[in-house]
Amino acid sequence: MRFKFSRKFYLSLGLCLLSVLSTVALNSCSQNLVKADSTQSQVSIIAPSPKIAQASDAYKVIDEARQYRYTVQGNEILDAANLPKARVNFNQADLLTTLVNTRKYYQEHSSADPDVLRPGLLATQGVTVDDTLKTLDFMITVLREDISNGRPTRLQNPDFINQNFRVIKWTAHNPKKPAQKQVRLTKYAVFTHPGSRTKTSAFSIPIYSLKDEFASNKFYTKYTKQDVLGGIYEPGGKEHGKVEPLAYLTRQGLEEALMEGTILINFPDGTSGYFNVDRSNEIPFVKGVNPRKQKRYWYFRKVDAIKGYGYKIDAKISIKPGVTFAGDVLNIGLGRMIVLDSGRGNNRRLRMAVIADTGGAFLPSLYQLDYLSGIFKTKADFQDYIRTLPEFANAYILVKK
Repeated sequence: MRFKFSRKFYLSLGLCLLSVLSTVALNSCSQNLVKADSTQSQVSIIAPSPKIAQASDAYKVIDEARQYRYTVQGNEILDAANLPKARVNFNQADLLTTLVNTRKYYQEHSSADPDVLRPGLLATQGVTVDDTLKTLDFMITVLREDISNGRPTRLQNPDFINQNFRVIKWTAHNPKKPAQKQVRLTKYAVFTHPGSRTKTSAFSIPIYSLKDEFASNKFYTKYTKQDVLGGIYEPGGKEHGKVEPLAYLTRQGLEEALMEGTILINFPDGTSGYFNVDRSNEIPFVKGVNPRKQKRYWYFRKVDAIKGYGYKIDAKISIKPGVTFAGDVLNIGLGRMIVLDSGRGNNRRLRMAVIADTGGAFLPSLYQLDYLSGIFKTKADFQDYIRTLPEFANAYILVKK
């Protein structure tokens, strides 16, 4: 059977086919446009946005056990600033020595001590650990050049600082004292103490060193300071033979050694020696508790200088008084350069030092630094000196531009 179609029919059929083809093309184009738009959306999600930048300003503060404690907003604590127009005070040679030793710690021990690779709170300002290392390197170079040329270092010039460094003002964050804005400056020192290499009636309290062959299982973490003083290491004691007495002090001498970390003992034969904390029983220091009632206890090692931060005794940084702060190395960071600003007018004073030491009392602490003030014979000498130092100060962190 054959059908005959009119010219009008063929014209209508052609128009219909054209319409179908146009629709298919439009659908295909639409799909391509949807794919392109989807791709563009994915790019915009990956790219930084103001919302992501705001989220990164939140920082989770951790404690000595690396456990989360609370969250802070970085821009409420750290802010861009300029150093005030006043000479920056420090001993050039001592600062150089401490910076070189701190930089060396990064080079030799950062792989074994990942804590120092934490960017900490300063990450909210875009500051990395590499920035800290560049800051140390630049300061070491400047100090070496200036000392070799016999001139006051350029690092004491606030204009030089403002030109070559990002100056970040650090506003204290103290959860227990929200009104505190300045950083609190506590002070510590190395004290010279009379002592004995053997137990005597005057010097009856030992400082102990752990014997390596027994220390690996951390048996010592089971015992408090009170247990040690109760005689667990003495003949007949539960753990006799696992430690070695290094020297003997008075009861007060022991407490000062535990608190300060380093002690210089003068022996009756005219010799002396530095002794530094090595490992603790891992019981946290409790703020506000009387030192003699603290359960935390430290074991010591004989050392050749005042020692600061380090993950083990053989790695600890050799530090100098007057240019060293003990601080929160987990949240603020090791090797951070700090300038403290105190006083007004002719009494205004800027002090520069580096965070190269720490302690249980500083974890966490976004509101306090401890200043290594010197070596003193008596507490009275120490007290006389620290009366010249501020209790609170404006704090600035320096980062090489």
